[in-house]
Amino acid sequence: MIDQATIDRILNTAQIVDVVSEFVTLKKRGVNYIGLCPFHNEKTPSFSVSPSKGICKCFSCGKGGNVVHFIMEHEQMSYYEALKFLAKKYNIDIHERELTDEEKIAQTTRESLFIVNSFARDYFHHILKEDVDGRSIGLAYFHKRGFRDDIIEKFQLGYSTEKRDGLTKEALKKGYSKEYLIKTGLCYERADHLLQDRFWGRVIFPVHTLSGKVVAFGGRVLSLQTKKVMMKYVNSPESEIYHKSNELFGIFFAKQAIVKYDRCYLVEGYTDMISMFQTGVENTVASSGTSLTSGQIRLIHRFTNNITVLYDGDMAGIKASIRGIDMLLCEGMNVRVCLLPDNDDPDSYAQKHTSEEFKTFINNHEVDFIRFKTNLLLEDAGKDPIKKAKLIGDIVQSIAVIPEAIVRDVYIKECGSQLNVEEKLLVAEVAKRRDVERDKEKKANLNILRHTGNASLEEKSTDQALQTTSTVQTISGQTYNNTLPEDTYKSFIPQEGKEGFEFYKYERLILQVVLRYGEKILCEIKNDKEESVPVTVIEYVVNDLKQDELSFHNPLHRQLLAEAAKHVHDEGFNTKRYFLSHPNPEISKLSVDLINVRYELSKMHSKITKVVTDGERLLDLVPKLMINFKYAIVTEEITHTMRALQNPQLNHEEKECNEIMIHFNNLRKIQNKMAKHLGDRVTLTQEV
Repeated sequence: MIDQATIDRILNTAQIVDVVSEFVTLKKRGVNYIGLCPFHNEKTPSFSVSPSKGICKCFSCGKGGNVVHFIMEHEQMSYYEALKFLAKKYNIDIHERELTDEEKIAQTTRESLFIVNSFARDYFHHILKEDVDGRSIGLAYFHKRGFRDDIIEKFQLGYSTEKRDGLTKEALKKGYSKEYLIKTGLCYERADHLLQDRFWGRVIFPVHTLSGKVVAFGGRVLSLQTKKVMMKYVNSPESEIYHKSNELFGIFFAKQAIVKYDRCYLVEGYTDMISMFQTGVENTVASSGTSLTSGQIRLIHRFTNNITVLYDGDMAGIKASIRGIDMLLCEGMNVRVCLLPDNDDPDSYAQKHTSEEFKTFINNHEVDFIRFKTNLLLEDAGKDPIKKAKLIGDIVQSIAVIPEAIVRDVYIKECGSQLNVEEKLLVAEVAKRRDVERDKEKKANLNILRHTGNASLEEKSTDQALQTTSTVQTISGQTYNNTLPEDTYKSFIPQEGKEGFEFYKYERLILQVVLRYGEKILCEIKNDKEESVPVTVIEYVVNDLKQDELSFHNPLHRQLLAEAAKHVHDEGFNTKRYFLSHPNPEISKLSVDLINVRYELSKMHSKITKVVTDGERLLDLVPKLMINFKYAIVTEEITHTMRALQNPQLNHEEKECNEIMIHFNNLRKIQNKMAKHLGDRVTLTQEV
């Protein structure tokens, strides 16, 4: 793991204009630089780079951050990989902290598995290009499929001869461990304890991770001698580095095109993906014959909200595949489906058409998933009323999982028209199914209240929260030790959709002040001995929240504040520098976004706005931010608590009802007390 001193050196050395200009043509405009955003298509430059602040931001799509975040986003690297990329660019030696024995074993095993896979990839590719059988069988097959030599090289395709121990003998000869050959799944041990290759007699398709490492292989049977083999395709088994539900074939090669075009095409097989890529439709990935999983969806969702699933017209396969696609809708993705002409699959169609012809066909024939599913099942149901009722239930379930209300409403109208069903009925059924999920959530909240007495918004005091527990977190594949406060926040306010609430805006404003001035002295107070004790901005915020038993709503915000409180008295602690170089990329990215905003303090009844540019007015600014935040969150919590009280189940749960009533009354008392102190309000404007 890279130590913090090395991270600081990388961030201090890497010049953001120097790094960004390798990927974007920049022109100077005032003190900043501007260019066309590399993360979306645009004609008017909106991507701004600030050398003084060391950050970049697109004012159109919103993407940006510091130099590490830019490399992570543009090159689709992990935080750790981006740091190593920059260290190599600026010739900075990487100093990594000493790992624990457990971490060393885990890291050694993972690295060894990747090394063995890399050897196997090179071995298979060498056989394909240099071996007689490799050229006459493997290479001939790829050429017959229409793959160009440059594509064969790019995807590192290979061939395994019909010698059942060819790879095994070569690997052992070169000193690779039998243990790791088995763990990767490249070989397996027979009853006589001899090793045998898993992929003998097949062409080889390496499966790459997002960063380009070979994590697994797929092998397709070819020659006459292997025609009796039961499975045409053989894939690597699950291992410590390979979990097929979290991998997509071709994602390493497609990721930048997916971001560029803000759309991903999903196909089934290896050759489908490669043929489309070769044709020019590079934003394509393959599920490799497996049903779509939540891990694969999250992988796609990192790059786009839009996905088009391509089917080859085999209706049996389509019906089997659509069962898992409701998960895409649940994730809030925009799902479309395109059926290719009869007797064509993505591979064959791509071979016969240009990139523009293929894209035009998709644009003209793709339909949204709900409409496609309705048509498909309606054809199946025919005039059978029972089947049609089941169809309606199936469609309603798909609509109910969609998080966006407007999208749900549009689909309800569309389905009502297609199914000849009253819209009111569909609305009621969708609402009913969503209510079931809400009731589950409310029940969970009631169970929380059952164990929390008066159900204060923050169960533990800040002092208790700062009695930390040691945890080990994994961020983008990098493991690091970090001591964090125990998070016990409880609230009736839903976690999703909170960004539009007034309290959330104040929450971010407070954190902006904490990041800019957290370690600065805000005021002094008298202790029991009548001695003056300095209070930092961080300490003031923490104690002020503790006084009314409140907390930030966003978990990442809570973590940032608690960690700031833990380190505020460390020698040389600088809040901004600490969090901008935080090993958790989510926190460092959040810090960049927050620091990229300035404050404006305005009187409630005045049009005059004065920009706060330094810490001189902190004693005026911070208390007003706090009172506005607390009043807003208490008001919102009261609203959602009242909704909880309207739950019919409470008629049979007297204890839970009383607990919620006590909670409600406590909130009203806090609200009334704070209302008397409300004065100036805080607004914000954006800058780079």
